[in-house]
Amino acid sequence: MTDLADLTIARAASGLRTGEFTAADLLEAVMRRATMTEAQLHAYLTLDHEGAATAAEEADRAFAAGQDHGLLQGIPIALKDNMCTRGVETTASSKILSGWVPPYDATAVARLRAAGAVITGKTNMDEFAMGSSTENSAFGETRNPWDTDRVPGGSSGGSAVAVAAGSAFGAFGSDTGGSIRQPAALTGVVGMKPTYGLVSRYGLIAFASSLDQIGPFARTVEDVVLLLEAVAGFDALDSTSIDEPTPGFGDALRTGVEGVRVGVVTELMGEGIDPEVRAAVQATVDRLADAGAAVGEVSLPSSEHALSAYYLIAPAECSSNLARFDGVRYGHRSSIEGTTEDMMSHSRAEGFGPEVIRRILLGTYALSAGYYDAFYGQAQKVRTLVRRDFEEAYADYDVLVSPTSPTTAFPVGERAQDPLAMYLSDVCTIPSNLSGDPSISVPVGVDADGLPVGFQIMAPALGEQVLFQVAAEVERLVDFQDRARLATSDEVKP
Repeated sequence: MTDLADLTIARAASGLRTGEFTAADLLEAVMRRATMTEAQLHAYLTLDHEGAATAAEEADRAFAAGQDHGLLQGIPIALKDNMCTRGVETTASSKILSGWVPPYDATAVARLRAAGAVITGKTNMDEFAMGSSTENSAFGETRNPWDTDRVPGGSSGGSAVAVAAGSAFGAFGSDTGGSIRQPAALTGVVGMKPTYGLVSRYGLIAFASSLDQIGPFARTVEDVVLLLEAVAGFDALDSTSIDEPTPGFGDALRTGVEGVRVGVVTELMGEGIDPEVRAAVQATVDRLADAGAAVGEVSLPSSEHALSAYYLIAPAECSSNLARFDGVRYGHRSSIEGTTEDMMSHSRAEGFGPEVIRRILLGTYALSAGYYDAFYGQAQKVRTLVRRDFEEAYADYDVLVSPTSPTTAFPVGERAQDPLAMYLSDVCTIPSNLSGDPSISVPVGVDADGLPVGFQIMAPALGEQVLFQVAAEVERLVDFQDRARLATSDEVKP
């Protein structure tokens, strides 16, 4: 007998339509799980009990009236705390936004509401999405449910943990340099970064605008597809939104990989990759080959410089985007007496955490007169080379694969005082952000300490169909052990 909180979204959606249980039952199950786990894990910053209960009641009334708005109707979903949510405090895990309640919904949030989803609350994150461990939150770190002495990854660690722990059926995060895929890998769930522009960024509190992208977390590839289909599509409020029809992705889940060309990225399988991670990834590649995929090795030579380029481009954009938090219009304002300039300076010093300040300073320096061409300009040239490498690779392969993270979950505090070691956590994920292409992390095993290993699949721009095709086959071939948590039988415990 399985707890309702451990159902997949697809299974829960089926049960809602057969009357096996109600949306209120599902919400009660995840809230009960949150009550059991939050003291140890701290996945959430805000649990919106009242708003979620109202949404669940509305979903049940719609079912009773024969109104069906899609497979997310009545499904409890969590949101990273950098997605503006009308009427719910949204802080980006920063003191500078403590107490701020947006008067509007991000487009992705509005689309979830329109689909009948039940928003459970706002999840913890690295402040302004700057980090790889969810230790940089101004409101305390999030812990990994596989081992509470380990980090869950970041910056969307709270969303990943909510799904892994069963305090949400699915969740959304943002991915600027790996902030969905890396925590998905470290917590044993599926996490996906769509093609840049496929999901509107309107209402997402910006970190680095040319890199940020909203994407889903879930326990299965099928559930990730359901979440993505609900929020994807053109939005006139986002100037970078892709103005093309968005296809359905569900059919890709059942086609197998016979004849699909899979390229293993050599630069992401060598030095710096933990041997156990490499072994799990190679074993998965071998299974794909046995299933009929055409497997080969491929080089992305510029990917070796991607990390350096990213840590110039992202801080430069963050220094510009975060200039708006000055204590004048909204957010924290210092009580110090003095000039307006004094107020702004102290408001920012008091409101921003150390990692955010570090990146603002790095970005401001990279954009300053006399250094722009040497740093930011050169980084953009590297970005162009990374894109060209991907384009050449996709001429020969349908998808590229690698580890998602070079290691499994590391101990809390181990890299907190070593920024370079922390930044290296994203070495495998950053290239896809620089290119703007979609990628996904699927759990494929555990290491000797019992910690999950993630397998990254990358595809060309708007190549979500083949991405999901391969991801679904990996999921079938590996049969990740944590699947035992999920409800695969018809018997569930209300």
